[in-house]
Amino acid sequence: MIYPSNFENKIGFDVVRHEIAKRCISPMGVAWCEKMQFSSRHNEVKAWLTQVNEFVGIIESKREFPLNYFFDLRTPLRSIAAPGTWITAEHLYDLQRSLATIAGIIAFFRPDDEGRMSYPALAQLTAGMQAFPQISAEAQRVLDKFGNIKDNASPQLAQLRSTLNSTTASINGIMRRIIARGRQDGVLDSDTTPSVRDGRLVLPVSPMHKRKVHGIVHDESASGKTVFIEPEEIVEANNRIRETEAEIQREIVRILTAVTDLIRPHIEELLATYSTLGLIDFIRAKAAFARDVDAHMPHIEEAPMAEWYHAQHPALYLALKEQGKAVVPLDIELNKKNRIIIISGPNAGGKSVCLKTVGIVQYMMQCGVLPTLYDNSHMGIFKSIFIDIGDQQSIEDDLSTYSSHLHNMKTFLQRGDGNTMILIDEFGSGTEPHIGAAIAQAILEQLNHKQLYGVVTTHYQNLKHFAEETDGLVNGAMLYDRQRMQPLFQLSIGYPGSSFAIEIARKIGLPQQVIDKASQLVGSDYINMDKYLLDIVRDRRYWENKRYDVHQKEKRLDKIAADYNERLEKIAQEHKLIIKEAKNEAQQLLKQSNAEIEKTIRQIKEMQAEKEKTREVRQHLDEFKQRLQQAEEGLDAEEMRKLQPKRALPQRQQQPRKPSNGQSPKANNDRPLAVGDNVQLKGSTTVGTVMSLEGNSATVAFGNIKTRVDIKHLQRTLRQPAKSAPKPTVSKATSDEIRSRQLNFKPDIDVRGMRGDEAVQAITYFIDDAIQFNAKRVRILHGTGTGILRTLIRQYLNTVPGVKSYRDEHVQLGGAGITVVDLE
Repeated sequence: MIYPSNFENKIGFDVVRHEIAKRCISPMGVAWCEKMQFSSRHNEVKAWLTQVNEFVGIIESKREFPLNYFFDLRTPLRSIAAPGTWITAEHLYDLQRSLATIAGIIAFFRPDDEGRMSYPALAQLTAGMQAFPQISAEAQRVLDKFGNIKDNASPQLAQLRSTLNSTTASINGIMRRIIARGRQDGVLDSDTTPSVRDGRLVLPVSPMHKRKVHGIVHDESASGKTVFIEPEEIVEANNRIRETEAEIQREIVRILTAVTDLIRPHIEELLATYSTLGLIDFIRAKAAFARDVDAHMPHIEEAPMAEWYHAQHPALYLALKEQGKAVVPLDIELNKKNRIIIISGPNAGGKSVCLKTVGIVQYMMQCGVLPTLYDNSHMGIFKSIFIDIGDQQSIEDDLSTYSSHLHNMKTFLQRGDGNTMILIDEFGSGTEPHIGAAIAQAILEQLNHKQLYGVVTTHYQNLKHFAEETDGLVNGAMLYDRQRMQPLFQLSIGYPGSSFAIEIARKIGLPQQVIDKASQLVGSDYINMDKYLLDIVRDRRYWENKRYDVHQKEKRLDKIAADYNERLEKIAQEHKLIIKEAKNEAQQLLKQSNAEIEKTIRQIKEMQAEKEKTREVRQHLDEFKQRLQQAEEGLDAEEMRKLQPKRALPQRQQQPRKPSNGQSPKANNDRPLAVGDNVQLKGSTTVGTVMSLEGNSATVAFGNIKTRVDIKHLQRTLRQPAKSAPKPTVSKATSDEIRSRQLNFKPDIDVRGMRGDEAVQAITYFIDDAIQFNAKRVRILHGTGTGILRTLIRQYLNTVPGVKSYRDEHVQLGGAGITVVDLE
């Protein structure tokens, strides 16, 4: 329950509703905005907020969301529900374009190839939407890209428009001859051009010459200086044009009636789809508003409570943003221990703004609008929100200001419970202060006894003392800078605030004797109490800042310690890894050393070295092998790097070098060249193959080039000729044609109405192009009918190697009437 009826105006939610409506792009979205209302159902509120939060993610992701054609066609669709009615070409064009947008939205929220949904709440919302591809296809067949009825929409229409064009051309020829003759006779002016009156072609003639032009007078100008005459030579032709135009209009109505007959069975589904389209527009507008006012998705709790951080009034945020200023945010907590906050402080210190901020933020959340606070906040669900703010005196109901306040308090006490939030501004004001304060305290006691939650602002000292002594109540103060004599608009929970009446009076400039007299009347105790409150505020802020600094330093120390431990663990892991890699390198080096040993011994034997020299080499290699084994048993990486042989191996006898041209010594034998030998020209590195021999010359193939070379210029080589695949050549005309086909290729084909062999032939070319142009997915629109065309197409698809799979389209986009083909 929301009380009173003008609750939204009092807290400023009417501004929020207006701002959201401004961001809607269709009347359907505005209608949803006007219907937006408060809800106390936890699941419903959470679903609303989740949808808006997901759309905020869409906006921030910069993904292109279909927003082109959000047309409201609900009224035109209802108007064609009766048989015999027809939809206009304009509305049919809007229907075609908006159905394309709906299809794009359905595709946007479709699960990916792995079945995952990026925006599950919005996907569930759009699950009931349908794109009606049959209606879209029929509209596309009938309308051109400008929304006009095509000439080939029916054979009869094509014939009628052809007749109209030919008749019009003949009339134009006759009219040109009449005008030329009239100018020659001086009957018509030199700049005379034909006009149209009542759909008939006429000539403007001066009244003095109207007897000289034989025909029918259709009109006269307002000044009477021009008469419009239809020449008798074109009367019959004009009659035929009028008759043809009437027949064309009847044929267009017949075509539109046939299209309407196709639409009519789906009107209810279309209306539901357009309602969802408007809801999506409304959610998008709420998401755009949330980004503009820095709103976020909080944690939603079922029980009534509030743990808010950085709460702001959205209307005040937008107003100050235009002025380049910032709102002072509000942190507030309402729980079972402290259900009602009694806020006190100076006038114009922000108490009422604080009250309205609490009301509008809670109301926004329960209306499905993301609240203007940080996302680490926790918000509970209240079944009722009551507010008492401002002057509500009524002449009609004979209510004074104070009477209206008491009337509201009566409602609060009668209808409030533990699930109610109350917002009371200037509690107890409007009557004699002593009795007003007493009644306010008694009412506050009853409200607390009924365990209501809320915020109350006051200047009464007894309410501050009562809050300090009563469980469930807590004091709050709007802070004030005494040095600069200006409010800080900050709420501090835990102690009462001061009104600073004496200080404000002194700042305004009241005479000092007035201020002194007021101080004398109120007494020094009251003045000193305000000073003590200020001292408490100052001391508390000082120690809160100190505590905050200590907390920040502790956080930094904890972070440094965590980083230190993480680095130590990383160093230990790297140390183990280095040791492991060193052992692996040692094992590999050991294997290589064994091979090197055998190779060295073999070379020594081949060089017939002395036995003493051989033993010396063996002893040196054994020592090196022993040191490697020690490294394998546990030496660290640093010691492994220091491992070096203490004595160098004896130098090998220099091996004969391989020729730089890749020719081995064995290749320099004196046998004559033979067919199949690999050869190269002397002084060249290009390798070819001998194809044939004739006398002192040979035919050699160097890649794709064959040439005849004198044998004396060739030398045999063991290198292999480079392999090169022949490159196909494509003419420029063919390349341009392929490029044009690729640019004009569309991943959809419509074969409805074709014979089976025609459809398969068309799909054969279509699939070939799709594979050639690396298309991953195509769609074949064949309709349902008897299913024969669908069976023939799928039998063909089973024979195509490049087809990965095929299936029916999603039921919302055509179902069994469309086959979706995935290509490899």
